[in-house]
Amino acid sequence: MAYQSINPYTGQTLATFTELTDAQLEAKLAQAYTTYQTWKDTTFAERTALMQKAIALLKERRMDLAKINTIETGKLLMEAAWEIDVVVAIFSYYAENAETLLKPTVIKSGDPNFGDAVCLYQPQGIVYEIEPWNVPFFQMARPMAAQMMAGNTVVLKHAHNVPQCALAMEKIMTDAGAPEGLFTNLFINYNQSAAVIDDPRVCGVTITGSTSAGKLVGQEAGTGVKKVVLELGGCDPMMVLEDADLPTAIKGAMLGRLTLSGQACTGDKRMIVHQSLYDAFKQGVTDAINALNPGDPLAEGTTLALVCSASAADKVRQQIATAVANGAKAEPVGKPVPKDIPAFVQPTILTNVLPGNPLFGEEIFGPVLTLYSYTDEAEAIKLANNTPYGLAASVYSKNGEHAFNVAKQLDAGMVTINQPSMPTPSVPFGGTKESGHGRELGREGIIEFTAQKYVNSGSFNIPSYL
Repeated sequence: MAYQSINPYTGQTLATFTELTDAQLEAKLAQAYTTYQTWKDTTFAERTALMQKAIALLKERRMDLAKINTIETGKLLMEAAWEIDVVVAIFSYYAENAETLLKPTVIKSGDPNFGDAVCLYQPQGIVYEIEPWNVPFFQMARPMAAQMMAGNTVVLKHAHNVPQCALAMEKIMTDAGAPEGLFTNLFINYNQSAAVIDDPRVCGVTITGSTSAGKLVGQEAGTGVKKVVLELGGCDPMMVLEDADLPTAIKGAMLGRLTLSGQACTGDKRMIVHQSLYDAFKQGVTDAINALNPGDPLAEGTTLALVCSASAADKVRQQIATAVANGAKAEPVGKPVPKDIPAFVQPTILTNVLPGNPLFGEEIFGPVLTLYSYTDEAEAIKLANNTPYGLAASVYSKNGEHAFNVAKQLDAGMVTINQPSMPTPSVPFGGTKESGHGRELGREGIIEFTAQKYVNSGSFNIPSYL
């Protein structure tokens, strides 16, 4: 599959990029490993200095990067600019906190014959990241900032439809003064990707993508006994409890489902609403969607963008049709989207999507809200958990204890209360069940690809500098 930059709004092919030859790929991997040999011995102060230069460039080029993002993905320009702000926050978090996060951990054994121990967190080599298109800069930043600060080097295979975003991030690091090979973009095919995973210089793999892709990468990584982090699909529930504040829930539904036109991995996809609030909630989100203006995602007045491509839009429309063919009801809402631009999907509310429907528990990557009404909370929690996925969830309630009690019962790696799931650099990001395992962001994110070495001090004291 060719790496092509195609504007989903105009349909225009802006640029095409040639895949690397095997020889070129080997040269880039060799350089990444050579750089690792010296980068692993740099001080945290040296790594932070480089990150601060990259942060300054990200801020300086914020709107230029946002425009590249919008042109390749179709998202609203304001969303693309917000994405760069999140990247800056991630870079800043690790620049400021990596040394503390990787501080050796002293373990008191309580055994006088054994002595105490210390855990050292040490870099291991090249980390390979495989990323999707929906938030291309955010996807790159999550592992790369942490792993560069940990002393590893990073190589990237980005999605085929965001090549200019990948190149822009690589240029940020180059212009910041990063040594060649610290962060390297790779335009490669799937066979070459498997070879990268198998390469002994690569210590681990992190992928964000579909569950099927994650299973394949996990198998390939397992063959080489490589650490792998999988952030995969989701069918995330939004629980609107009987004691929820209705305006807060409606606002949360709009942010959680319509941000990125419904193309967020952690976006709320199934709204499970108490019967006493259901009609008002449904009318509230309908009114809010009716107020959105579809159009050119680069235009200031546009508040509803298209999805990433015509083929992605076709898939969403087919999913809606399949749901309806199996007993669901689909209600188009909002202003009519442009019919002459095939990447637009009319916002739709789905109801009566019951177990047995092929769309029950399936992720829809588009502006589609699936609504359920409930009276029994225990049954509602079962409904929320009745999916192979477990990425994110949200709970809405005026009572904190009630919200926490429900949150504890949800099968999800991340649960937010009275707000949709949004990334925060200090909080680990990842799921359970078929949504994957391992974490990015937070302390867990930076130690994922470090070697945890435990040194027993025997009769000696642990050095004071640790």
